Amino acid sequence: MSQDDLYQQATSEFGNALDRLVRAYELDADKRRDLLQDIHLALWRSFEKFEARCSLRTWVYRVAHNIATSHVIRQRRINPRLLSLEEIDPWPRHLDGRRDGHDRLDLERLLQLIHQLNPPDREIMLLYLEGLDGASIAEIMEMSAVNVRSKIHRIKAILARRFLGGGQQP
Repeated sequence: MSQDDLYQQATSEFGNALDRLVRAYELDADKRRDLLQDIHLALWRSFEKFEARCSLRTWVYRVAHNIATSHVIRQRRINPRLLSLEEIDPWPRHLDGRRDGHDRLDLERLLQLIHQLNPPDREIMLLYLEGLDGASIAEIMEMSAVNVRSKIHRIKAILARRFLGGGQQP
């Protein structure tokens, strides 16, 4: 396949996932558009060297996460305050506090919490939320699958506790 064919296939299959990934990495709409454009350019360029040693999905996510991580590092120089998992403050409750898993405000709250994570933890959770298994995430992140599963478990527990306001029931 040619570089253009691979790019078209990748954007067709993973374009929506790239949009979600960018949304989770960048809150500012203008910066989000720039980041998405950077990812698409890097992705197209990367297919010149693609040798199918991994799946197309793994390749796309690896390129996208590398570009997004570089973006976060640049932003961190401007605003050096990213939080560790333990430092994330519970996000304030919206509306009347009813728990509705499909409520857009809950999704926004979750994305805000994920956005506060350090880049490696953020990447792992975003890949997990995209439905990738531990082995696939490990391949993308170049970590052991055991380490990835452990981090997912730990991050999920912390995010759930913070999401629910420190573990207190509404």
